[in-house]
Amino acid sequence: MKPVLIARSSVLALLIATAGCVTSEETAAPAAGTEAAAIEAVGSPAVPTAEDIAAESARLTDWFDQKFAETISRSPISQTYLGIKDNYGEWDDVSDAHALKELEIQRADIAEMKTSFNPDLLDHQAKISWRIAELNLQNAEADYTYRHHRYVFDQMNGVQAEIPAFLINQHQISSKPDAEAYISRLNGIPAYLEQNLENSRIALGMGIQPPAFVYTYVLSDAQGVITGAPFDDSGKDSPLMADFRGKVMKLTEDDTITPDEADALIAEAADALKTSVGPAYEAAIAELSEQAQTATTDDGAWKLPDGAAYYANNLREVTTTDMTAAEIHQLGLDEMDRIHGEMREIMKKVGFEGTLKEFFDFTRTDPQFFKPNTPEGKAEYLAEATAYIDEMRADLPSVFNTFPKAEMIVKAVEPFREKSAGKAFYSSPAPDGSRPGTYYANLYRMQDMPTYQMQALAFHEGIPGHHMQIAIAQELTGVPEFRKYGGATAFIEGWGLYSEYLPKEMGYYSDPYDDFGRLAMEIWRAARLVVDTGIHDKHWTREEAIQYLMDNTPNPEGDCKKAIERYIVMPGQATAYKIGMNRILELREHAKAELGDTFDIRGFHDVVLKDGALPLDILEENVDAWITETKAAE
Repeated sequence: MKPVLIARSSVLALLIATAGCVTSEETAAPAAGTEAAAIEAVGSPAVPTAEDIAAESARLTDWFDQKFAETISRSPISQTYLGIKDNYGEWDDVSDAHALKELEIQRADIAEMKTSFNPDLLDHQAKISWRIAELNLQNAEADYTYRHHRYVFDQMNGVQAEIPAFLINQHQISSKPDAEAYISRLNGIPAYLEQNLENSRIALGMGIQPPAFVYTYVLSDAQGVITGAPFDDSGKDSPLMADFRGKVMKLTEDDTITPDEADALIAEAADALKTSVGPAYEAAIAELSEQAQTATTDDGAWKLPDGAAYYANNLREVTTTDMTAAEIHQLGLDEMDRIHGEMREIMKKVGFEGTLKEFFDFTRTDPQFFKPNTPEGKAEYLAEATAYIDEMRADLPSVFNTFPKAEMIVKAVEPFREKSAGKAFYSSPAPDGSRPGTYYANLYRMQDMPTYQMQALAFHEGIPGHHMQIAIAQELTGVPEFRKYGGATAFIEGWGLYSEYLPKEMGYYSDPYDDFGRLAMEIWRAARLVVDTGIHDKHWTREEAIQYLMDNTPNPEGDCKKAIERYIVMPGQATAYKIGMNRILELREHAKAELGDTFDIRGFHDVVLKDGALPLDILEENVDAWITETKAAE
């Protein structure tokens, strides 16, 4: 899983710009009158030359980069994610007023684009950028309507945990001013947390509130932030104190600052934690505890105001298709049947006698499939996952022409958020190389991390999965900056799931149990189509959805519970994986059928990755164009 960024303001629209886009029928051409207006504004030669097209395309790309820079300049959080240290000690404005201001700026920008540039004088990349910019505005309009439907405080992307996660993982300290900026952010937490609390109050007044179970996680996360020094006498640093102390002490090792300066900074940070962070989190805990008293056990988006429309909008955005909830549900059921059949073949290979459900129980519980729940067992898991990624990295040239420059590491989810965080996720590298891409494995409970899934999970989050796709996108040249970050969820997660399947064709998963692990991961994503639509469209309860996963997948109960709780607070997101993977495979098989012996898997992967994370309809157009070009070159 590639998580969304922490910021809740619409400033990040360009970072997660193509998180969902409408179908080609809606965007194949500019809106009525747009083309004529643009031509009238900028002029158009009767027969455009290559130089004309190159010049107009470059001008548009420069304009996009200017607008992207302006947008990022209004978001200190986004700047930090991108390795930019402007406004380094500040937080974003997440107020309603700011959200409206950002939408109005986006509207004005698109209006300016349509009157200042000629869409007939654009090359391939510039045309894609134009279309995505239009789609982004359409999605931003819809997202603004539902801005309070997305829970501010939950166990997946809740502000209570994302504040420390952001400081620990994103706020780098390489100088004394960086450390002072960290302290400034600590002192800014009360105002930032209060803005988020106000958003939760607005939502509550609209009848929008997370289910009751969410508050247990949120309150635990919040309490974990203010547990340890300087908040108590336990003798152990709190997460933020430990992070700041460690980063500052490293500055003394290379003589960037003196020990006395380090001591002074640490004391100042401790004071900020005690006087700013502690009281702010205590106030949030008190208010959220009060809100919890009115929470219900209703789980689906259907319970929200205009819940059906909200869910339909989410499905449209994350899948970049017009599939209905009913169609997605049926696709899930069909895929479940197919994968169950392949799993029964694995049962025969390993000589297991019994039903498929009994085989699931066996793989959930047999000790041979789990590392010890000890520091040594966790370290062993991380080492083996890293080894699989290293082995895959060496094999990449057989199936890829293009490789990311950014480094990647494997890391355990930090203790302060491991109870509530997902099973695994990926964090992008900094564009300037100052921070590697990171595959996070949640090792809180090793019983939830079976070794037979280790390979597929590492390939999905690392190489050739999220790291490969996201790092390559960030390193693209000749495309505007806004297209390098984020992208269509169906593409991103579809590529991740495709990256679990591709290694089988490369000779991985030679052990039947490892191949079962791959199928277990795939059926997990197929089941998501069933349970996500079940919860949000068919009014399934949390318990019904958990039981469906228990009956139809081999994942342990804790895994099933945590997954359903994730889908509840992120309506529709989980449907992107299988829909995206299926489309990539369909396009690959289509290309194979059309090209026959001239089909080159490396060329196919190039065409899939060369333009960033695209809506699936544009990806299909790119593959069709590649097929035509390849045939013409024969």
